[in-house]
Amino acid sequence: MDLRLYNTLQRAKKIFHPLKAGEAGIYTCGPTVYNYAHIGNMRTYLFEDVLVRSLKLFGYKVNRVMNITDVGHLTSDADTGEDKMELGARREGKSAWDIARFYTEAFFKDYKALNCLMPDVLCPATEYIREMIGLVEALEKKGFTYRIGDGVYFDTSKLPDYGKLAGKSHIEGIKEGARVEANAEKRNPADFALWKFSAPEERRQMEWESPWGKGFPGWHIECSAMAMKHLGETIDVHCGGEDHVAVHHTNEIAQSEAATGKPFANCWMHARFLIMGDSGKMSKSAGGFLTVQTLAEKGYDPLAYRYFCFSAHYRKQLEFTWGSMDSSAKALGTLREMAGRLAEELSATGKSPKPDRNAAYYLKFAEALADDLNIPQALAALWEALRSPSLPPEEKLGFALAADEVLGLGLGKSAPEETLPPELTALVEERRQARKNKDFKRSDELRKELLEKGVLVEDTPKGIRWKLVKKS
Repeated sequence: MDLRLYNTLQRAKKIFHPLKAGEAGIYTCGPTVYNYAHIGNMRTYLFEDVLVRSLKLFGYKVNRVMNITDVGHLTSDADTGEDKMELGARREGKSAWDIARFYTEAFFKDYKALNCLMPDVLCPATEYIREMIGLVEALEKKGFTYRIGDGVYFDTSKLPDYGKLAGKSHIEGIKEGARVEANAEKRNPADFALWKFSAPEERRQMEWESPWGKGFPGWHIECSAMAMKHLGETIDVHCGGEDHVAVHHTNEIAQSEAATGKPFANCWMHARFLIMGDSGKMSKSAGGFLTVQTLAEKGYDPLAYRYFCFSAHYRKQLEFTWGSMDSSAKALGTLREMAGRLAEELSATGKSPKPDRNAAYYLKFAEALADDLNIPQALAALWEALRSPSLPPEEKLGFALAADEVLGLGLGKSAPEETLPPELTALVEERRQARKNKDFKRSDELRKELLEKGVLVEDTPKGIRWKLVKKS
């Protein structure tokens, strides 16, 4: 079965042909660690996680590299404004290094809560300054750079196909936008910084010596240097959010291909925005953004957000509402209950989960993934199989667990991981005793009280089953 992925550069789905048979090298743009990642950011990482898991399902050995931007990302894509790390340091009264460390840890706490697989290689930008300087030197030798008052810049006019990823209309938009805050010294509006000089009045915490003077790397050069360091001059797949297409990834392509004369990435993949109703895409600059921790504090399992993101294809805009989160949490709970009951049934009969990888339901699931990671259809195939009256339980559960290797929804967890506080545990036990004593009036009162406190109890042939729900 051929795996077809949408390539932004070619604007079409193409069969995935890796550089090396059976292997896939992937570079994914990671977080800028000056603040918490919001749930819109996390949608992109969830898409990338599904890509990695799907490649593994299809038999590829994956080498995924993710950067950590801990220097050089300015507040404006036009290479102006303050470094976001320095901004975060001033905001919180800490050092830029402490800010980077704190928000890197916070990011991966959320990342793991969403059950995303850890990258094979993590690249903090501050650990690759030598490689970045080397790449700028290579561009300088080939005549693609020039120096002005605030830094060393890439001359986009010397690259005939500059902007091919974004397209002509996008590049014209960049040029128009650049004029608003134009640097009069730049030769062309779209030219971008490779190395920025430290201004004496900045009092920067993060700066390094270079052949051009003390300063720090441009945001774009970081990813090119780190990707080529670990994956070579041409890589199989480069991923990110759609906001990277017009500037960041466009400039990565320009500097990388100018330096090597080779294609930088054979396939470019981008996730669409998560939007908040009429307010548009979620952004940190707008304030009031939602995080994975925010969802958890409101009583949602983070994997309910993972399920929510699977309700739309990664290349379609997705609108966030609390109603949708409620529906996703309920659906995920139902899936887990179905898997849990199947596990109990198999345990009672002594049988083991056994998926039939040649069965129609499994092929339907795999075909959905092979069609540019169509997770909504893959999820539909799982629901259809679990609801089928004709499939034996060992096949149902076997398929659910195999599918969950890609979905990552924790379907192998047959019972809630949460533990009840002592006072609620006591109420559950009191209700158990009330039923045992046939005091059904008291039993019903306790069931209602527990539900009001966010605990739903169910009576089964094997005794009381409980789960946490939103408080009534």
